[in-house]
Amino acid sequence: MPEPGTTAVVIVLPDAAPLLDAAWRIDPALVRRGVPAHVSLLYPFVPESALTDQDEKGVRSLAARFPAADLLLEEVVTASGFVAVTVPGLQPVVDAFRARWPGLRPYGGRFGARPAAHVTVALGADDPTAAAPVRAAVGSLLPLRTRAAAVQLVVQTEEGWRPRFSAPLGGQTRL
Repeated sequence: MPEPGTTAVVIVLPDAAPLLDAAWRIDPALVRRGVPAHVSLLYPFVPESALTDQDEKGVRSLAARFPAADLLLEEVVTASGFVAVTVPGLQPVVDAFRARWPGLRPYGGRFGARPAAHVTVALGADDPTAAAPVRAAVGSLLPLRTRAAAVQLVVQTEEGWRPRFSAPLGGQTRL
């Protein structure tokens, strides 16, 4: 679990919740409850104690450059310890946020310099036999349609992740 004060910039995809629910029904320990289905644009982001007005303005401004988007989720992928669903329609948004803050390494570099846009469905599925039923259950729900409407900056607290603000995709920037 990240330390309190850790931040992330995400796009929540409420219609993708059934993917996490399917994994939870197989093994509740594989799903982080209280964390909705989302695509991480920048994780970790700037620590909360170091966030500036410029960082917040940058997030809002960049979110406004991209329209809200209808997405089709179609592909399940597995890698060491996790099961995910790719979200190629959000890759340009992910790339733009990473380019705006080039000093931040996605996931601390654990998955390379440019991990694909994805919804993490299960974590801790280190044994391939644990990942297989999750992959099958999630795959049976695809294709799945969802909509990306806003970017959120979230902060890890003692009680879990909490939104700090939301910025609509394609919306007005509020400075």
